[in-house]
Amino acid sequence: MSNDEEDIQMLRSEKRILTTHAGSLSRPAQLIGAYEKRSTGQVFDDCLASSVAAVIREQREANIDIVNDGEFGKPSAAVDYAAWASYIFDRISGFTLEKGVTGVGPHSSKDRADFREFYESGAIPGGGGGVARSYSLVCTGPIEYTGHALIERDIENFRAGLEGSGASEAFMSAVSPATVTIRKNHYYRSDAQYSAAVARALNAEYRAIADAGFVLQIDDPCIVDLYDWWFSLNRTWEDYRAWAAFQVEILNEALTGIPEDRVRYHFCWGSWHGPHSTDVELKNVVDLLLRIKAQAYSVEAGNVRHAHEWKVWRDISVPEGKIVIPGVVSHATNVLEHPELVADRLVQYAEAVGRENVIAGTDCGLGGRVHPQLAWAKLRALAEGAELATGHLWR
Repeated sequence: MSNDEEDIQMLRSEKRILTTHAGSLSRPAQLIGAYEKRSTGQVFDDCLASSVAAVIREQREANIDIVNDGEFGKPSAAVDYAAWASYIFDRISGFTLEKGVTGVGPHSSKDRADFREFYESGAIPGGGGGVARSYSLVCTGPIEYTGHALIERDIENFRAGLEGSGASEAFMSAVSPATVTIRKNHYYRSDAQYSAAVARALNAEYRAIADAGFVLQIDDPCIVDLYDWWFSLNRTWEDYRAWAAFQVEILNEALTGIPEDRVRYHFCWGSWHGPHSTDVELKNVVDLLLRIKAQAYSVEAGNVRHAHEWKVWRDISVPEGKIVIPGVVSHATNVLEHPELVADRLVQYAEAVGRENVIAGTDCGLGGRVHPQLAWAKLRALAEGAELATGHLWR
């Protein structure tokens, strides 16, 4: 694959509903073990390459059209909500560990304040993102991209694994600037300088993925997730909107030089299994999100807090050419979605934005969030539902 070919464009559901997912897939035990042992050298390289090839085969066997590398090049444990973000600190300079930084708690989060008994009950391992930490990464020096060898390794593994797979399209994920800049800045004189430095560094990884011919997916839960963490109790809605608008500008800077039709944007409201009672409503931020220079939007649509928001896409003027990738199966429940429910959800979106503008996806990454057996069952249900929706929409 190479984007040197002028006719490469993001696929649309022109003849049937295509299928994909949000990125993270269940790591095999041998790869998890290798990461836990901090393995290096040829043995690790071979393990990673074979794992990527295997997960591509599994996606195709589950009838997933638009595949990825499972995000296997990002170090992860068996239960891991953070690999999608933490990986980048092996690929950029300027960050060190600082002792004594605490995480989010009921003092700053309305959801955690309103449901304090639930969060303190131990129902969610680690408190769903609110646990205190002894150390946190802090920006203490100039930020530059240093991950050239790692991203090239991931690209080569992915390219090799795709050979003969028959995949319709391929994507790779990279973290958003907002996800990096939530770390404290002790080096740059202003938030603007800090964010600009992060954007320049991430642009190197974004370009590497796009130049390799893959669709670039930006992972950015922070843009909506941080409303509850940072703003819900202590600051105003106007403060949040201003912050989110600034993040959109910075992301667009980071996407400089990358064609819009090679970018898809994933946002969600966090993967912890809590109430999510103060999640930002999509209708109140969709105007900002549509300013992002991306063609496709991967969005939570299956969990019970956001399943109704297909109506938002019906009720707004969606710019021509945009694609919506609704999560029609969810990481937020161990209940296996029925294919007919999946089909119903897809038909709702197709009626809202046009069948050719809908691709079936997942709420969030399934790796580390549900049991591997269930994760693959959900992907098969997604594909079965897409087939049923196709039969309805093209009859």
